[in-house]
Amino acid sequence: MPRQLFVTTALPYANGTFHIGHIMEYIQADIWVRFQRMQGHTVHFVCADDAHGAPIMIAAQKAGKTPQQFVADIAAGRKPYLEGFHIAFDNWHSTDGAENHELAQAIYRSLKANGLISTRTIAQFFDPERGMFLPDRFIKGECPKCGTQDQYGDNCEACGAVYSPTELKNPYSALSGATPVLRDSEHFFFQLSDPRCVAFLEAWTQGSNARGVPHLQPEVYNKIKEWLLPREDGRRDLGDWDISRDAPYFGIEIPDAPGKYFYVWLDAPIGYLASLKNLFVRRAGDAALGAQQFDAFLADPATEQVHFIGKDIITFHTLFWPAMLQFSGRKVPDAVHVHGFLTVNSEKMSKSRGTGLDPLKYLSLGMNPEWLRYYLAAKLSGRNEDIDFNAEDFMARVNSDLIGKFVNIASRSAGFIAKRFEGKLGAITADGQALLAALQAATPGITASYEEREYGKALRDIMLLADKVNAYVDQNKPWELAKQEGQDARLHDVCTVCIEAFRLLSLQLKPVLPALAAQVETFLNVAPFTFVQAQNLLGAGHAINAYQHLMQRVDVKQLEALFEVPEPVVEKILPGGEEIAPVIAIDDFAKIDLRIAQIVNCEAVEGSTKLLRLTLDVGEGRTRNVFSGIASMYKPEDLVGKLTVMVANLAPRKMKFGVSEGMVLAASHADEKAEPGIYVLHPWPGAKPGMRIH
Repeated sequence: MPRQLFVTTALPYANGTFHIGHIMEYIQADIWVRFQRMQGHTVHFVCADDAHGAPIMIAAQKAGKTPQQFVADIAAGRKPYLEGFHIAFDNWHSTDGAENHELAQAIYRSLKANGLISTRTIAQFFDPERGMFLPDRFIKGECPKCGTQDQYGDNCEACGAVYSPTELKNPYSALSGATPVLRDSEHFFFQLSDPRCVAFLEAWTQGSNARGVPHLQPEVYNKIKEWLLPREDGRRDLGDWDISRDAPYFGIEIPDAPGKYFYVWLDAPIGYLASLKNLFVRRAGDAALGAQQFDAFLADPATEQVHFIGKDIITFHTLFWPAMLQFSGRKVPDAVHVHGFLTVNSEKMSKSRGTGLDPLKYLSLGMNPEWLRYYLAAKLSGRNEDIDFNAEDFMARVNSDLIGKFVNIASRSAGFIAKRFEGKLGAITADGQALLAALQAATPGITASYEEREYGKALRDIMLLADKVNAYVDQNKPWELAKQEGQDARLHDVCTVCIEAFRLLSLQLKPVLPALAAQVETFLNVAPFTFVQAQNLLGAGHAINAYQHLMQRVDVKQLEALFEVPEPVVEKILPGGEEIAPVIAIDDFAKIDLRIAQIVNCEAVEGSTKLLRLTLDVGEGRTRNVFSGIASMYKPEDLVGKLTVMVANLAPRKMKFGVSEGMVLAASHADEKAEPGIYVLHPWPGAKPGMRIH
């Protein structure tokens, strides 16, 4: 029976460009979607930018943009990646779209009506300078376990300890450097600990969909079952989920709760539904009709909802998301397919060490995107396993499999068909029929591997078939038959078998190599491949077109360029608008005595609109008087108590308003009209007045 599928990949956070890990996930899902369509099924394949949250709000502020414009600029750069690697989403949307606002608030209201939303007051760190509650990742301090400095508010990168921000020693705001203070705030919680949620999740995580396929891979269930299984004391780790954040916050407002917003992880997965709804509305050309079709599609028991995600976001997709859908009266996922991470040359990706793989750089070097699609597919399985991109293995596998085994079948036979037989296929004798029957008989096993996302197995099986075809070619040697008198019929037979076999192999490879398959369809003068066609042959008399070269080999120079780490380039004119000063020796720098100074008092200078008078403690047992032209940027009361940096050994300067005994360091653009503003340097917490800067 034809299936109707709703397929998504994880939403990328809209604070940067795609990396190779994104591309791997999209390729994995795209292959599965293309396979399903070749089976005659209907698939709606959607994704969106994850647009909300404090990090995007803060990044937008730094960029001098609204969050909406910041996200739009990121979204504008998605197309070259997706089109470049033949990733064909039906719709790409944003979680800041109107559909997501509407759906998120509707789902929340349903959960609340179901008695699963509660409120309670919690103590949370607040940045007094920025006037905002701080997310865990924007609080730093000393690890309470090992004492390592500059650790995030949720876990230590040195010892791996997990803790709450309030456990940090000497905490400070990563945004302003200020010491955060604890403030109470009312927060909203989704009661996942409710017995109804626990019972549902215990059943769903171990259950199967209507096709008998488990909702989760065994290794994924083993990872999350610790949340569900009771401990010795009878309690579970599955606690209530904090779903609110306080203003200022870029997100979706919680209904009837002024100043409260949904935590980004509540509205992000709802973005799957929002993108699907946007697709239906766009296709219908009418909002009401599209919304009606969307509702009917999700209400249809035959609809299958399938998610492809990485292993770093398992809990959100296998616990929070299904429970949100279930208890808001919506369809729950039929399957969540989890993949592992991607390493490059057995190392974690790092651009500076040359262990990254920049997708756009790959394309800019003229490297065939289907080389990468094939290589990643050959490594992927239906399990949650990490895979590695190895440059030497990549070149060997692509050149051997795609060129040596696959494409060469056509290049070694098509010319004879065109020159000797008017471009038409001939009759096939028994040995050729047996070979082609073997290829046809293998197709069901290959389709089963695609269905189960065992792409590596599917490609291994296809290449074993290609080996059989090449053995047939080597045995019959068409290049020698062409030189022998009276062998035209056999030559026609052998070359026809090669072309028929090449068609079957191309059909089997189409989910992985869609662009090459389209070229083959044109070359063979056939309709777009489907797996149903695998049971048929083109037949004698079928005319094919002239053969055009289909694929180049990987050049080692391309790989060298791909992983080449460029030398740092210093522009003569920096973004600050000034040339770098002439090079000095370390002895020249050592003459400048830079010290940490505390501003113990600050006041406006009567008769000047530019100057502030700073009273500075430089650890000398006395204070210094310094005039600084920063009045346009700072109020005197905002600077009192702050630390800054000053030139301590600068000769005193007599000014109109008094003697200045040093210079406070500040940054500004050379062209004040292009970028106005002057910014006083502010040391990290822990620095003390009098410390010398080396």
